[in-house]
Amino acid sequence: MVGKIARWAACAVLVGTFLVTSVSWGQDTAAPAAEHPEAIHVEGEHAAAGNHGPKLGTLLAEWTVIPFTLLLLCIAVFPLVNPHWWEHNRNKGLIAAALAIPTAAYLAYLGNSGVHALEHAAKEYVSFLLLLGALFVISGGIYVRGTFQGGPLVNVIFLLIGTVIASIVGTTGASMLLIRPLLRANERRSRVAHIVVFFIFTVSNCGGLLTPLGDPPLFIGFLKGVPFDWTLRLWPQWLMVNGILLAVFLVWDTLALKWERQHLEQETPLPREPERFGIEGGLNFAFLAAIILIVIASGQNWGGLGGPGEPWPWGVAEVLMALAAIVSYLSTQKLVHEKNRFGFGPILEVAILFAGIFTTMIPALALLNVRGHELGLDETWEYFWVAGALSSFLDNAPTYLAFAVAACGVAGVPDDGRYLAAFLQLGPKAAATLAAVSCGAVFMGANTYIGNGPNFMVKAIAEENNVRMPSFFGYMAYSIGILIPIFIAVTFVFFK
Repeated sequence: MVGKIARWAACAVLVGTFLVTSVSWGQDTAAPAAEHPEAIHVEGEHAAAGNHGPKLGTLLAEWTVIPFTLLLLCIAVFPLVNPHWWEHNRNKGLIAAALAIPTAAYLAYLGNSGVHALEHAAKEYVSFLLLLGALFVISGGIYVRGTFQGGPLVNVIFLLIGTVIASIVGTTGASMLLIRPLLRANERRSRVAHIVVFFIFTVSNCGGLLTPLGDPPLFIGFLKGVPFDWTLRLWPQWLMVNGILLAVFLVWDTLALKWERQHLEQETPLPREPERFGIEGGLNFAFLAAIILIVIASGQNWGGLGGPGEPWPWGVAEVLMALAAIVSYLSTQKLVHEKNRFGFGPILEVAILFAGIFTTMIPALALLNVRGHELGLDETWEYFWVAGALSSFLDNAPTYLAFAVAACGVAGVPDDGRYLAAFLQLGPKAAATLAAVSCGAVFMGANTYIGNGPNFMVKAIAEENNVRMPSFFGYMAYSIGILIPIFIAVTFVFFK
């Protein structure tokens, strides 16, 4: 096991080295403006003419999106046709590298515009991964002790707490914090899969709509200029979706428990002595608070580290988040990690796949920005459904960014600097469009196992605890039957 972790760590280091090399190359060849370390916050993926050459989208043909499309297809298809082969991170890394390296080489060949795009994508990838990784590591050091009786009321309280804190500690943090005690609470029951499915719906996805900490796409939007508190205005959508889901779950779980009591001869005995409620690794709550403060401080320029009106220079928040995660991991007792069955496999999987995604999506984003008007998207409900549909089969962070860029392109806003701040200044129509993209990307990431990073991790933890989870299409039967009608209602209430 140690050898396997070491091999995947080496793989991640190689991917990171490749990205850092791209950064260094971009800093050597780009115009003087790129020398400023705050480039991740104030520069776009694709340079404006006169700064880094012509806009990248004008240099690219449609075929350049093929690697991105192929990577999405691999993520969607391989878990179905060859799950044993796909479960190895090495194989995911081979596919990601085979598609990302040629893309990066071609972009570099195009000159300063392509190099600048690679530099920006590398920085953004590091910021994204460090936030996700820090939340994953820190929450993995908190063990919620106790013997809970997993009835409908207790379960809905778990889901409600997770839904609320998902916007504070992130969908990943909330999922990792609560899924294990929820499974322990229901280990005497024979039908548990629906509980995990609703957990993915609410805690791992729909609960994270209210702050940039909640879900990776909103954090990326924050980096692009969306004010930190702007997403709080989405509370009506959050309340409607999660309120309906919790109500449906309460009815469903009540009927499921009633069926179990009628058809089972006896309950499964508890496998261990009852535990008193308590929390081990409580110091890690301080590290979670530190991550929240770091993200807020970096965007609001607390301490004046950035220029006037600008966020912190790139690298400051990233180093602080990494240090918080490292200190958290080293200061947590090994026994706590063992009780949580903590391992780095899930975050390594995310790191490998997203290295490929962030690289191969550069041409798609560039083309969307210069040709977004050709998509024919105009109404807010169209952005909600198109962004959501793609989020169902692609982790929702790049989906959010793709359609935010498309909306900017339609409105004539260049994707330079903190361009979403400029987009929001266009008025209510722009705000409604970004709200639709945000809701679509966050909510519909719950439609499939591959729609959002925590979905994979929750499913894996449940299966480790002997819960027989639905297949890929079995899970989609849940989402189509439960989520889609709710999203149709949301469309008519908020986006028509």
